[in-house]
Amino acid sequence: MLAVTLTVASTVFILITDAEMIAEWSGVALVPMREPNAGSLLLAGVMTMSVMLRRRWPFVLLLAVAVPQFALDMLHFNAGLASLAAAILLYTVAAYRGLALSVVGAVYTLLGYLLTVALANERFGWADHVVVVALVTLCWVLGRSVRLRRAYLDELVDRADRLERAREADTRAARAEERSRIARELHDVVAHHVSVMTVQAAAARKMLYKDLQVAEDALLAIEQMGRTAMAEMRNIVGVLRTDGPAERGPQPGMHDLPSLVEQMREAGLRTQLWLEGEQLDLPPGIDLAAYRLVQEALTNSLRHAGPTARAWVTVRQDPGELTVHVEDDGRGPDQRQPGTVPERSHGAGHGTSHGMGQGMGQGRTGHGPGRGKGHGLVGIKERVALYGGVLRIGPRQGGGFEVRAQFPLKDRP
Repeated sequence: MLAVTLTVASTVFILITDAEMIAEWSGVALVPMREPNAGSLLLAGVMTMSVMLRRRWPFVLLLAVAVPQFALDMLHFNAGLASLAAAILLYTVAAYRGLALSVVGAVYTLLGYLLTVALANERFGWADHVVVVALVTLCWVLGRSVRLRRAYLDELVDRADRLERAREADTRAARAEERSRIARELHDVVAHHVSVMTVQAAAARKMLYKDLQVAEDALLAIEQMGRTAMAEMRNIVGVLRTDGPAERGPQPGMHDLPSLVEQMREAGLRTQLWLEGEQLDLPPGIDLAAYRLVQEALTNSLRHAGPTARAWVTVRQDPGELTVHVEDDGRGPDQRQPGTVPERSHGAGHGTSHGMGQGMGQGRTGHGPGRGKGHGLVGIKERVALYGGVLRIGPRQGGGFEVRAQFPLKDRP
């Protein structure tokens, strides 16, 4: 459309104007022009119609249109609006090609103008030359500005795409972390409650024909434990069933330790609890991690320590540290492996504690050979490492087993 419009306007301009009219408009004395003929109109039309292909070959067309322009000027034919076509091509080169080609195009245009003026004997003043140079510079500057702005917008779009991909990656990572957290919570809840229910069921089976009251109490404890487990699992799994923010119930914490100890006593593990230091509110994450650590340690003692074992839970709060110590004196059915040395694991930031699995699997005195392969121990390791804590799991002096964790309380005064 631009090429056709420019060609029609240029042809009309050539047919209705002559040298005298142009000299009167411009104030420049021009060499008398010849009457237009089919050849001159064809050359002028080729120049203006070249604009149609300016997006594909702008630099080549800019070089090419100078030939008919020079021929028309040398033969003193009216070129019409061909100069406007050259200006459009120069703008296109600056807007769609690199800096080097655009500079070459601008210099080529100026040199072609100077050559035409020198050979055509046209009497132009300095003001006329300045106007031509200013128009060429303006076309070049406009084209470069458009190119730079287009590149800036493309960079913004690309940056937005990168940010979107990064956001999606962060979302996937957050979902994976949430699934891992839910898996740990479900394991802790199921492992603890099912272990207690198994012990209670075994007691009920043994006492079923000896003491019905004891068997009934054990069955009642199993029922209560099952309801508690279902309630906790519903709260955890509820996170997966909501598209928006989940309405989570209150998570267990260190304030629930007396109830946990009482459950273990009812299950047959003689457990004692000591609270030392100033019992202040803990950060939610550390509060839950410490509770799950005690729960997992007591569950393992209930499973492996033996029917006559005792367990002790010591929780001490200092101004900058929380220490949780769970130990038992059980020996279990197996004998201690010689040469076993407990290991320590240090968690810092989001790191892992590599000594955790080995200390739990080999250092346990008679608590079963597969102790280090459970997911609960991995969960303890991850929880302690997540909050920069120090974890020790291994045999206890004098027999038995112990789990000791130290959590830094950075936000405490």
